[in-house]
Amino acid sequence: MSSKAPRRVIPIKVEPPSALSAAERSAVLDACVRLKNLPGALMPLFHAVQEAVGYVPKDSVPLIARELNLSLAEVHGVLSFYHYFRKEPAGRHVVHLCRAEACQAVGAVELEAHAKRSLGIDFHATTADGAITLEPVYCLGNCALGPSVMIDDRLQGRVSNSRFDDLIARARKSAVNPS
Repeated sequence: MSSKAPRRVIPIKVEPPSALSAAERSAVLDACVRLKNLPGALMPLFHAVQEAVGYVPKDSVPLIARELNLSLAEVHGVLSFYHYFRKEPAGRHVVHLCRAEACQAVGAVELEAHAKRSLGIDFHATTADGAITLEPVYCLGNCALGPSVMIDDRLQGRVSNSRFDDLIARARKSAVNPS
């Protein structure tokens, strides 16, 4: 019988390498410091990070979890549940296509199919040239003028397939020549 006490192992927490730039890391930490004491701080924090960085980088999840004293699973679970939060940088223009019932009743389903086909992407994706990101939205409050889309912050009503193509062409042109 040995009188030796069992060896105690002290775990060392090592953070995995992060692909966050210094500016992204600073924006995430700033949002954490400003918002971590709010009840339910995670949602406002995601909004703040997306506003500052343009998306919520996957490498910000461990940082947010540590700063808010939450598990990685909690932070990742909330981030992955809400489609509003982008996990990749958006294109130079973000197109929100209304999928609510009023817009569907006047052609939004066909417009959605046309948009996906003409852009060559699905929802939550960006065109290969980085110009356009396509996102679904479940009401733009423009029900009387559906189908509606919002390109960046500009609401457009009564959008037909051909009008969609014209709006996208103008967006692409302004992405190349921002004047």
